[in-house]
Amino acid sequence: MELFGYNSQNDAQKPLAEKLRPQKWEDFLGKENWASNQKRLIQSIIEKNYLPNLILWGPPGSGKTTFALLIPKILNNISFIQANAVDTGAKKLKEIGMEAKNNKLAFSKQTILFIDEIHRLNKAQQDILLPFSEQGDFTLIGATTENPSYELNSALLSRCQVLNFQPLKTEDSHKILSRAAAQLKIELDNLIDTEAQNRLVQNCQGDMRTLLNSFEQIFQVYSSEKRNEAFNIEDLEEVLIEKSMTYDRNGSEHYDTISAFIKSVRGSDPDAALYYLARMVKGGEDPVFIARRLVVLASEDVGNADPKALEVAVAGLQAVELVGLPEAGINLAQVTTYLSSAPKSNRSYLGWKKALAMVEETGALPIPLALRSARTPLTKSMGYGRDYKYSHDGPKSFIEQDFLPQELKGKKFYEPIERGFEKKIIEYLKWLKDD
Repeated sequence: MELFGYNSQNDAQKPLAEKLRPQKWEDFLGKENWASNQKRLIQSIIEKNYLPNLILWGPPGSGKTTFALLIPKILNNISFIQANAVDTGAKKLKEIGMEAKNNKLAFSKQTILFIDEIHRLNKAQQDILLPFSEQGDFTLIGATTENPSYELNSALLSRCQVLNFQPLKTEDSHKILSRAAAQLKIELDNLIDTEAQNRLVQNCQGDMRTLLNSFEQIFQVYSSEKRNEAFNIEDLEEVLIEKSMTYDRNGSEHYDTISAFIKSVRGSDPDAALYYLARMVKGGEDPVFIARRLVVLASEDVGNADPKALEVAVAGLQAVELVGLPEAGINLAQVTTYLSSAPKSNRSYLGWKKALAMVEETGALPIPLALRSARTPLTKSMGYGRDYKYSHDGPKSFIEQDFLPQELKGKKFYEPIERGFEKKIIEYLKWLKDD
């Protein structure tokens, strides 16, 4: 934990990203692209000297910490405490809360508590924050890369406003490079040629911290080798490790990407489905998890419009378990494109949901006697199975009779649609009942 402004590091030892951290609100990049409600909130903070509880949500390097550290420069008469959830336990949180309460009572001074990586606090630790924030002992600012609706207690989240931070846009990333070159007192084009600058910006995916760390690494190599030529793309590939794709198998990116994938398959867009599949596999998602979701989708969204879809999906799951990555990606791609391109029907799924709802509503209604099992003399004497008509005795292997409980007579659960193979199902059911 540290008070804002205190840092034992010598300025020369600070990483370039820290040296270039904006010290004025006017220098904060990316705010022009914020939603109008976020802009109004910031304007209100500046004009009214009032800060609500905030959750700053966005990918790494999108400016969350920088924004939080600018708050003490915008507001007056506040105490600013910075902590990281990784090394701040329940005891420390209580101490901070009591200190903030005392500051408020004794000096009428508002405390702002900034917790980086707040999603790493467990439920009990998050609960500790509630009474202090409710009573106004401190104003909470939490920064997280994870979707707060998944990672934060609903009670805590309901007391906070969420600011959504986006990756830095390309033009802002180039501004950062220019600032970095000025900080290091070197002409940008003398250090990195234009094509390599574009590649560097692209590789960093809007992550300011990664961009500046990469730039600093290039500068160090340039200086140590006493180069006379600017870095080109080939030089970059030798010096830098490409930024890994943002994907957390247990975080919000996991849920967002699988959601986009399933919706693309359901929406019959094989190209988008393959794209999201590639993102998941590249990001380290479990291929068996993907294959199982496709098995469910085959029944839920394709259904009897193409009964073969379930066979393909199950075979794909078996292949993935048998082969493993990287080749399993090919199996997943085949299943994905097949299901995306297949005719769609959710009528089996809807019928299932209707049947479940009916059972929930009516309970276990009496089964017709004709359908009950007459396995013993007693049940036979009670009329079990007596009036049952054996379907194969009919000319179409069908004899009209009531199978549903009396209370549900005539109730429809499955209503096939005229699409794909379900057209034939409709025709067949109609043919059965035609005299």
